[in-house]
Amino acid sequence: MIIINDSSFDFGGESKKRRSVVTIGAYDGVHRGHQAVIEQVRQQAEILDARSVVVTFDRHPASIVRPESAPLLLTDIDQKLELLASTGLDATCIVKFDENSSREAPNDFVKRVLVDGLSAKRVIIGEDFHFGYKRGGNVALLRELGPKFDFDVAPIELISRGDGVDEPVSSTAIRRALAGGQVELATQLLGHHFEVRGVVVHGDERGRAIGFPTANIEVPNQICIPADGVYAGVFVRQDGTKHNCAINLGRRPTFFEHADHSMLEAHLLDFSENLYGEKVKLTFTHFLRGERKFENIDALKMQLKLDIEQTRVLSSR
Repeated sequence: MIIINDSSFDFGGESKKRRSVVTIGAYDGVHRGHQAVIEQVRQQAEILDARSVVVTFDRHPASIVRPESAPLLLTDIDQKLELLASTGLDATCIVKFDENSSREAPNDFVKRVLVDGLSAKRVIIGEDFHFGYKRGGNVALLRELGPKFDFDVAPIELISRGDGVDEPVSSTAIRRALAGGQVELATQLLGHHFEVRGVVVHGDERGRAIGFPTANIEVPNQICIPADGVYAGVFVRQDGTKHNCAINLGRRPTFFEHADHSMLEAHLLDFSENLYGEKVKLTFTHFLRGERKFENIDALKMQLKLDIEQTRVLSSR
């Protein structure tokens, strides 16, 4: 188990003398629902003069217990930790999740992580939270163990989307929005723009050949990406500089009859430098249009000019 954000948080050491208010979960996306839980953790920690802590995992537990149906990730581990740190938590606790830990009894997890590791005083979780072997741990079990280990449990209701749809904010709802190209809805549910991270790699330079050079970005396979289409967004270089960009995500049907996978390309506005090999971030802000096949290159170029102009207008707002 690794503690970050707080270098003085010595797992199992002297810092155990200070109690913690803790929440547990995958926290994929660190969306508005997660943020509401974290705010409760911070408030309760202040009242109890305790540390505010999120317990999360080094990978999504589903990737171990049901890999065939594990969800694609909204955030890689680095992005997730950055988002958690930005909430003002005292610490994030990363628990290694592998085959052995997937078989850990819920009682043992509570003793190892919450009690011995973090000296939990209060545990704040969503009402539907489950943990441990075969998801055998839940709010009822935590309440049963609380008196034995001197902690209490505060389940909280999941927050609603707030857009007239009768469902809570969830990572699943955000993935569904992205699958439909609804990046503006994803932003609303996340509380921040959806972002992917990857490396700029060499492509076939077709964009450059027709006057619209693009940076081809290779994103890890386990990361969720939006539906094929054209988007406006922001490209963040390795040195932190930001550039507005038009994003094409798709199989480029004007050039290829049957491409076997989608490519992610970004045309940076008013930019011509070499980007190969850079680790970059790409934020999706607006959906512009779906991908389609054009009759010829001239028709494609005309549309690309319109896409870039629309991106320029949206980025100036």
